[in-house]
This record gives sequence, structure tokens and C-alpha cells, in this order.
Amino acid sequence: MAKLYETLTPELRSFIAAQRIFFTGSTAGSGRINVSPKGADTLRILDNHRCAYVDLTGSGAETGAHARADGRLTLMFCSFDEKPLILRLYGKASVIARSTRDWDSMRILFPTHPGARQIILMEIESIQTSCGYVVPLFMYQGERDTYPRWAEKKGAAGLAKYQREKNQKTIDGLSTGLVVPDTEDDAPLHSG
Repeated sequence: MAKLYETLTPELRSFIAAQRIFFTGSTAGSGRINVSPKGADTLRILDNHRCAYVDLTGSGAETGAHARADGRLTLMFCSFDEKPLILRLYGKASVIARSTRDWDSMRILFPTHPGARQIILMEIESIQTSCGYVVPLFMYQGERDTYPRWAEKKGAAGLAKYQREKNQKTIDGLSTGLVVPDTEDDAPLHSG
């Protein structure tokens, strides 16, 4: 039932756009494998071979560190509605940090996200679909407001302090390479 693709088709792009959640899988080549859920309208398909997502401040910073160390990344999307499907994107990830020249041109592709710390860019090498017959049916009820309230309450200075204290090493002790802004007036990730 699995089918392999070399490029994102219009149908696959439409499927990705309809999903409210996706999962990342990464590793540094040794140590733990990280799997993480993502949502909040953080993903963009750039073309048929590239996508990117906003990496929001959180308790860990595994994917960015893994992208710097090994680069391998898998994104998984699965349908929770009436038509079952699982879609996996396999590829190489790189990090677009706030301090890089690509930051401004990439950040305008996304809506405002308080606590956006970097963008993960993926060069898609292969694509696979599978049936998803055992994925249960779930009904989307809406986005949680917990994260935006937490990030807004912390403010720019609080988020920078949090990133310095909690996002500099992975759970395996690998440096994340995360560059934390020195000032409170660092431009937030926003569109327009």
C-alpha cells in the first residue's frame, strides 16, 4: 500500500495544507531520537522539494541541534478524518537563525508567532505515503491558547532568558547552536 514519490504533487501539497498537526523525527546520529508534535500554522511548503517550519521556544531544542549535527529529518502528516492517509517527507534539515541573512525573507512567510526562535528548512529527498488505516478518527476542536499566552507573558526578555537557560543543550548534552538575541527589541516573527 505504500507509494514512493520523488516530488510533492498537487494532491500531496493539498493534503499537507489541510493538516492541523505534523510530527518531526530527528537524531544527531547517536543518542536519543527525538519525535515532536508541531502545529499552530507553523509549516510552509516552499516548492515541490522544500518546506520550512517555525521552531517555537519550548522545553527542548532537539531538532535544531540535530539539523546542525546530522541533518536527517522526517516529517510525518496523518489524516484523522474520514480519508485515511499517512505522508512522510524524508530529507536534510538546516537551520535559519535570526542572525542569518535569510531570516527576514523567510519570516515573512509565516504568521506572527511569539517565541519563534529559528526556522527549520528541509530539502526533501524522498516522499512516502501509506494507508493510515489504523490511525483513529479525531475531530479538530481548535488551537490551544496556552503557548501564545505563555510566550506573551514572558515577553522578549523573558523568552531570551528562557532560551539561554533551557535551550542551549539537548537532552544528550549536544550544543543546540541557538543564538539568543541580546536585546528586547529583536523583531518578532511576523507576516507583512
